Amino acid sequence: MIEARIRKRLGAFTLDVDLELPARGITVLFGRSGAGKSSVIQAIAGAIRPDGGRIALADRTFFDAALKVDLPVHHRHVGFVFQDSRLFPHLSVRGNLTYGYRRKSGDHLIGFDDAVALLGISDLLDRRPHKLSGGERQRVAIGRALLAQPSLLLMDEPLSSLDPPRKSELLPYIEGLRDELRLPIIYVSHAIDEVVRLADHLVIMDAGRVLKSGPLLDVVSDGDVGPLIGRFEAGSVISCTVQRHDGVAGLSTLAFEGGELRVPLVMLAPGAALRVRIRSRDVAIALSRLEGVSITNQIRGTLESLTPREGPYVEAAINAGGTVLRSLITRESVERLGLVPGQDVWALIKSVAFDGRSVGFLRRIRGARD
Repeated sequence: MIEARIRKRLGAFTLDVDLELPARGITVLFGRSGAGKSSVIQAIAGAIRPDGGRIALADRTFFDAALKVDLPVHHRHVGFVFQDSRLFPHLSVRGNLTYGYRRKSGDHLIGFDDAVALLGISDLLDRRPHKLSGGERQRVAIGRALLAQPSLLLMDEPLSSLDPPRKSELLPYIEGLRDELRLPIIYVSHAIDEVVRLADHLVIMDAGRVLKSGPLLDVVSDGDVGPLIGRFEAGSVISCTVQRHDGVAGLSTLAFEGGELRVPLVMLAPGAALRVRIRSRDVAIALSRLEGVSITNQIRGTLESLTPREGPYVEAAINAGGTVLRSLITRESVERLGLVPGQDVWALIKSVAFDGRSVGFLRRIRGARD
């Protein structure tokens, strides 16, 4: 368990969090800019000294105001990956990596060759940082942090400076860290697509406080967090399994508790587990199954609730065999269709609503591209 009870006054801003986080997998701290996410991991790393509280990893205490414990940064055995790579420009990739290895402080986590293979940087070892793309630089920065053999890896918006293609390039490598290493990772982000792809545990923050903390699927399925995620980005995240592929149509069929989804081709083997994010704005509601329309995904369910949202909108929660889908519609539509909780309805989702930001691995399947 990671314990982070942190109280800190930072000018007019007050950080006051009380967290117990799992010591495995990726915990994502999510929220708008200025929510206090980066301040939390800086306090864990030792870059900020709290005014009060306690920070500990398992049986190792980093900070305890009552006991007057405050370990210096280099004794905390924590790796840190920043928004920019902060590589040494005068060293090659190999030199940057071996610098991290020489500074190792914790138990053996990963060897040089294994880190290079995991991050796919064997062809980069003799290059200097200025010869690398943004995604390549960040992979090297992650490798340098890992080779210091940390007991905890902190990542402060490592993808925020990358364009979408470079971000897509790097995400699978961070997933690899989650799947291959028994290393707890605390990851700061304000991008919901990164949350869906990476998080095992999600903490939603606002104005220096924790609003919600728990397993990813539990937190994002809470309708009350929708306004914090963003009106048009909120929705549902569901667990699916790849059923089959249709190479001619370029579509994959995913099964979930309550039905199936047809989505653009997913390069994973049948049986692979995925997370799929379905934005509430991409879900329409019908009173019966429709014929003669282009929408492939028509899922029957029961209308559980209707929650007023800002402006002319209402969020409908539809229970489809135990899976809750959310739909953002107008009050006018509610009245026109005569929608009431308990009613049988159909959730309509176009296949084109799913893209690389919406579908993420739960676990990478070796040979999935064969």
